[in-house]
Amino acid sequence: MSAKQIVQDFYTSDFFNDTSNIEKYLHKDAELHWNASSGYAHFKKDQMHLVFSEAGKSFDEVRCGITHLLEDGDTASIRFTYFAKTIESPQEEIPLGHFIAIWEVKDGLLYKGFQMSQQPEDSPEALDSFKA
Repeated sequence: MSAKQIVQDFYTSDFFNDTSNIEKYLHKDAELHWNASSGYAHFKKDQMHLVFSEAGKSFDEVRCGITHLLEDGDTASIRFTYFAKTIESPQEEIPLGHFIAIWEVKDGLLYKGFQMSQQPEDSPEALDSFKA
């Protein structure tokens, strides 16, 4: 499977609510370097599992709206917005944040990731730029 396909499959797997996908797609030595609007974080696989499973407790459903997906050898880049339906408002889907991630794939699994995120903006122009 290509790096591009692995990255796409992971981000569309709803790993927040089905944490078995974390084991399925992340290398045992996986790490994620994440620059967010709240600051920098560095996660190893076990920390990612904890963060993602805790986040999933707030959402009934999470959808990844991908706008760009590029590949160069064993590296893939993805640009996307996460949309969620919350427990408090399950009929309404809201944008959670905009992301760009670059992943190195090793042994057919996500190995080393670099991700940037920001909170979604309310302006129609900004939201339209993240439509697939």
